[in-house]
Amino acid sequence: MLKRSILLIFIAVMMLRAESITVAVSANAQYAAKAICDNFQKWSGIGVKTVVSSSGKLTAQIERGAPFDLFLSADMRYPEYLKREGYAVSEPKVYAFGGLILWSLKGLDLKNGVLSLKGAKIEHLAIPNPKSAPYGKEALKVLKGAGIYEDIKPKLVYAESVSQTNRYIASKAVDAGITAKSVIFSPKMGGVGKYVEVDDSLYDPIRQGVVILKHAKEGRESEAKAFYDYLFSQEGREILKKYGYRVP
Repeated sequence: MLKRSILLIFIAVMMLRAESITVAVSANAQYAAKAICDNFQKWSGIGVKTVVSSSGKLTAQIERGAPFDLFLSADMRYPEYLKREGYAVSEPKVYAFGGLILWSLKGLDLKNGVLSLKGAKIEHLAIPNPKSAPYGKEALKVLKGAGIYEDIKPKLVYAESVSQTNRYIASKAVDAGITAKSVIFSPKMGGVGKYVEVDDSLYDPIRQGVVILKHAKEGRESEAKAFYDYLFSQEGREILKKYGYRVP
């Protein structure tokens, strides 16, 4: 009887611990991350909460003590910084490569790719803020690499993150936007509007990185490691590919 009671207490404690696992997710990966979290919870019984924002803002929150156990960043720069400064307990590792698209819901002709942006019909173009969102940094590089930045500069609308960029495009608050390819694979946005993939020679591969954070050592390390391993499992990789990512 005593042994059974101890076992029940142990199970209850493990369930309580599992409920507190929190993953910080860069906005571009929110749809893929939701699918991964849902599958991981079914497979492991470990609960996962997500917090979605730009990589820069999430990094700032981690520095201020936000109780995140893992961080899925839109690049490697922020995970490497967090490891260097002592906020991460695992080495930064690339879990996916993201791509860019030019997307519009205003019926625009996008057959010329980003060169279409020079047309008079484009009055406002949304991109994520290059200062805090890696996808915005690469979007800016695309405009400069294509030789159209000076023409487009007055038309630029800087969103806080990929998520806000998508909202601007979807609500038609802007004429078009450069955003993460993953959005067109989401349940809500798939098949909506017109898009073209941005020539990947115009920007650097978007190396998305993950780290286990210091906070996980406060009783959640094994659960965090289980999620980390699942992310790199065959099942996790297939989900990422389903949402338009290339995997290492």
